[in-house]
Amino acid sequence: MSEKEQKAEQPSVAAEDSPTALHKKRLPKKFYEKELARLQIELVKLQEWIKHEGLRVVVIFEGRDAAGKGGVIKRITERLNPRVVRVVALGVPTEKEKTQWYFQRYVAHLPAAGEMALFDRSWYNRAGVERVMGFCSDEEYWEFLRSAPNFERMLVRSGIILIKYWFSVSQEEQEKRFQARAEDPTKRWKLSPMDIKARAMWEEYSRAKDEMFAYTDIKQSPWWVVNSDDKRRARLNTIHHLLSMIPYEDMTPGLIELPPRPVPRHRYVRPPMEYQNFVPEVY
Repeated sequence: MSEKEQKAEQPSVAAEDSPTALHKKRLPKKFYEKELARLQIELVKLQEWIKHEGLRVVVIFEGRDAAGKGGVIKRITERLNPRVVRVVALGVPTEKEKTQWYFQRYVAHLPAAGEMALFDRSWYNRAGVERVMGFCSDEEYWEFLRSAPNFERMLVRSGIILIKYWFSVSQEEQEKRFQARAEDPTKRWKLSPMDIKARAMWEEYSRAKDEMFAYTDIKQSPWWVVNSDDKRRARLNTIHHLLSMIPYEDMTPGLIELPPRPVPRHRYVRPPMEYQNFVPEVY
């Protein structure tokens, strides 16, 4: 299929930073916490179904810096079994990895049967930060745009459930989050030199994102855009949508009644407590 045909195949997608749903009143905290707890119970059911059915699920989280990807991933995983649902957040490729087939290091982290892998950024680094910051050549970039749709079709044909999310944040909200990170000592690690440099390249990232969508928003693995100016709404909407993408049944165990503890048969004498090193009770 030619590049022109690939572009023509793409379903239409709302433009990034659309005002739709971005100026609603902030979601009340009490409602948010109650609904999040309900959705997290459903996520446990989904987890058990994935394990029971031997499904292989890949969820990609992409978007601008400070768009809220990490917060959504944290709320998805905080009640789940890390042996079933794991996060893949790869660092800068090593010198050896730079010489490999581009998708090779990501393939190593694809799920086995009964697993769901959440990619906190993914192979789309090439279409975003690498393109804008000049970390790849034009030839490597265009080869990626040609290859990515076929790579994803191959994953889907192999039986992998592939879901892709793009978190869309307005320039004003991103700036507020950057300023909050700069002021909070517990969040400054989130503000990397690359983030600061990208802050001045809003238009370049917009162009890269639009071009990426033109080639990779295919019917076998479409992009789903999440309005993320309101973090609470973004978290609930993403989890709700993720649950709707995989039909599942409730496979969670029923109520478990624990038997009484057995009575010790022997009078075991433990070593004196002063032989152990205890953490000082400062609090």
